[in-house]
Amino acid sequence: MTQPGTEVASTSVPPSRPPLPQDTAAAVQAALGAEHAAVWVYGLVSAFLPASFDKPIAEGAQSHRTRRDTTERLLGASGVTPAPAEPAYLPPKPVTNQASALELIINAEQDCTTAWRAVLERTDDPTTRTTAATALTDSAVLATRWRKTAGLTPLTPALPGQP
Repeated sequence: MTQPGTEVASTSVPPSRPPLPQDTAAAVQAALGAEHAAVWVYGLVSAFLPASFDKPIAEGAQSHRTRRDTTERLLGASGVTPAPAEPAYLPPKPVTNQASALELIINAEQDCTTAWRAVLERTDDPTTRTTAATALTDSAVLATRWRKTAGLTPLTPALPGQP
């Protein structure tokens, strides 16, 4: 049995589906960008966190890789070419130690919740809404866990995903 937020969520996306409206497609592309960045962040912070963090880092990275892949399938099935990952990302602040690594993970998770909330605000499509709601929830749970690990309060914002 896994704890909430550690399971790897995968939403079934039909191989072909109607096109997404332009504003929805743009929001999904932005969420894909947040997922690409989160995968990269988990790789970066692994160099600054002790081995005791290996399992939660691996679980978080796998969650984002799965969500990235699902999002790419959703876009592709809608006739939209998914944007590729950047070769690297620039953290808002340098990562130099455990505290700054945890801060970056929390920021990446918050960025994902914000991006997926924007998708929810721009679609009525059931598949897209399910994907977005699951992604927002999973990232909010991961952000809460990382805030707890970092000793930050409050552990979660009142409305996860609100910019």
